[in-house]
Amino acid sequence: MATDLTPNTSVLAQQQLYGHKKITFCNDESTGLKAIIAIHDTTLGPALGGTRMWTYASEGEALEDALRLSRGMTYKAAITGLNLGGGKGVIIGDSRKDKTEALMRSYGRYIDNQNGEFITAEEMGTNTKDMEYIRMETKHVTGVPESMGGAGNPAPFTAQGVYLGIKASVKEVFGTDTLAGRTVVVQGIGSVGEELVALLRRENAEVLVSDINAERLTYVAKKYGAKPIAADKIFSVVADVYAPCAMGATVNSNTIAKMNFSIIAGSANNQLRDETLDGKLLLEKGILFAPDYLINAGGLIACYSELTGFGKKRAIQLTENIYDATRNVIKLSKTEKIPTNVAADQIAEKRIADLKRIK
Repeated sequence: MATDLTPNTSVLAQQQLYGHKKITFCNDESTGLKAIIAIHDTTLGPALGGTRMWTYASEGEALEDALRLSRGMTYKAAITGLNLGGGKGVIIGDSRKDKTEALMRSYGRYIDNQNGEFITAEEMGTNTKDMEYIRMETKHVTGVPESMGGAGNPAPFTAQGVYLGIKASVKEVFGTDTLAGRTVVVQGIGSVGEELVALLRRENAEVLVSDINAERLTYVAKKYGAKPIAADKIFSVVADVYAPCAMGATVNSNTIAKMNFSIIAGSANNQLRDETLDGKLLLEKGILFAPDYLINAGGLIACYSELTGFGKKRAIQLTENIYDATRNVIKLSKTEKIPTNVAADQIAEKRIADLKRIK
């Protein structure tokens, strides 16, 4: 999945480079909506992906995020064995101030115009209430409240998958997957991060937490008996596991050089800033990287189970497969002497290519 973009790369060049099928730009002056819907691939099924609302520095930054995230969804669905393609929506704005019912419903109409090629769910900056507003305009949405017959918040499933990915990685590095006594740094304690902290503390792992929201940091640390640390101190900490659960690109040449971790396994999307360079650097330094789109697939599984009518029991069963899937990626990485992110890509790409030939 390596890319080579410059700030001046045109939209069409980016679409071609990432291999996207379709990009839709959404603009509604009456509600203040500015959004991008990126559909990467629909070989395996309709493109499913959450909608993120963020205060991007520029429209170009928002576009690149949509393209990278949607491509990651294609690979996530493929490696998890789901019959889904990859897509993503991003809304440019501050979710705390700019989000309204009118804005979300306007966005819902743009989703409806995709004619079923794109199905959305909640993501960073959006929630089940927003999905409820979108559902008023289109049926192509999942993760709606349980009171409406949906699966509700997918965060617990995402956290469970990450937890299993951590255990599979710890098994590889330390010979046993028990987390008692292991030290884990969780960066970002939103809904997924907090769920992960709860799971880790339940197994008596020592947990360090960091977040840009000081009030939430204090709350979560006190609630679960975790140790709060400042954001600028993360990469000076000696720990068994680093779990990035906020924005991507925290794993890069600068931070890797400072790291004192044995394992990187978290829920954040696109954790590697440069997928080619950073994967190699981690391999050379002996840090085991659990590919993000593999271990954070629990939320996607929950949404898929809602769409297919499987229900929570089946979602839990499919999420449990993340443990073995992580072990398989690690095994291929060791056998071929390639970074784990490359090994995961190969497994995902093979499934897509095989089914493309059938079609």
